[in-house]
Amino acid sequence: MAVQALSTVAATSKGINQLNYRGPSSSVCTRSALEPKILQCQWLGTPIKYSLQSKNFKSLLSKHCPIRATVSFSLPYGKPEPAVSIEKIPKWSSKAIKSFAMGELEARKLKYPTTGTEALLMGILIEGTNFASKYLRANGITLLKVREETIKILGKADLFYFSPEHPPLTEDAQKALDWALDEKLKSSDNGEITTTHLLLGVWSQQGSTGYKILAALGFNDEKAKELENVISEPGFVDD
Repeated sequence: MAVQALSTVAATSKGINQLNYRGPSSSVCTRSALEPKILQCQWLGTPIKYSLQSKNFKSLLSKHCPIRATVSFSLPYGKPEPAVSIEKIPKWSSKAIKSFAMGELEARKLKYPTTGTEALLMGILIEGTNFASKYLRANGITLLKVREETIKILGKADLFYFSPEHPPLTEDAQKALDWALDEKLKSSDNGEITTTHLLLGVWSQQGSTGYKILAALGFNDEKAKELENVISEPGFVDD
């Protein structure tokens, strides 16, 4: 009985191995089937061998499949260039740039054709780690509330509409960015333009969607003045 059982296991194992290695023609695959094949290269006109380990494959990948990425280190400025040297133009902080990108993405998610002050506000809250977002949340202004107010004011977009990859800035949103840069130029601080400057830039555009949302959620001139005092302190860093 033991010998018969061993024979049965061996036969079953052999059958499984053959099943796993059968090709389309139902014949057992040989080692040659696993060797690199010959591929006619349409753009070179010559046959080449392809294999994940092939030098030809790696060379072809590096020449014809470049991977490139660009990263923006500034935000658009709507006015003529500031009357200062390039070296003295303040830079935007990484969190401010990320907040701007998140605002663009939120505008696309809501299927809006432009990036407005409301999108900038949502971008600040989505980034979440900057000082401005922490201040807003501490005062009860959250992303969900801002999004709800945005839809109340602007309405829902057409279900079948698709926003552009980079929804253009509205006039108010561009002025908010310009205000932030100009205010930084007025100060003697050599630091970066932060998300707090961006938030105050949104508040500076009275009548804009972002301003209306902030006002509806309890933000006011007193809180704006408090933030101005914070960023005017020497050595302020947007943590």
